[in-house]
Amino acid sequence: MDHTAAPHLVGIRFREAFGRYPSGVAIICAAGPQGPVGLTASSVASVSLTPPALSFSVMGTRSARHLLQAESLVVHLLGPAHVAVARDFSRAGGPRFTAEQGWSTLPTGEPFLPGALAALRVRPLRQVPIGDATVVVAGVLDVFHGPDDGQLIYHARRFHTSPLSPEAT
Repeated sequence: MDHTAAPHLVGIRFREAFGRYPSGVAIICAAGPQGPVGLTASSVASVSLTPPALSFSVMGTRSARHLLQAESLVVHLLGPAHVAVARDFSRAGGPRFTAEQGWSTLPTGEPFLPGALAALRVRPLRQVPIGDATVVVAGVLDVFHGPDDGQLIYHARRFHTSPLSPEAT
């Protein structure tokens, strides 16, 4: 008996499975040739502590193509104060890098969101194209900590906020 589902059904069920799995929310940005570029990502993961490295994946959007060409990026790990900016960066044509969103610029030229839980300045080490996405592994060059005031989570295709609560014993 063959337990292999049709490929298009596997893709649908795969998307549904990860819709049930909560993840953190980040904005990945860089200084692009025509100005800053960025996008919202929920695929950021720690890879290594020695040397410090992380990974994320991007789809083939215009912003993603610019990010993939950048020599350095900043990965902003977002908290509950950034629901609106996460939404703005997750849709085409949304406002980006506005004064109201609180952006500034690092001395190295990349966009910087000072109120993020943390911002990690990174240099891409590897890019692996897989299907309609590219997985990026990046070495961490610098880390900036912001307020530790809760969490922003992406779950079931929606953003959710809540204060941090201790583990139940």
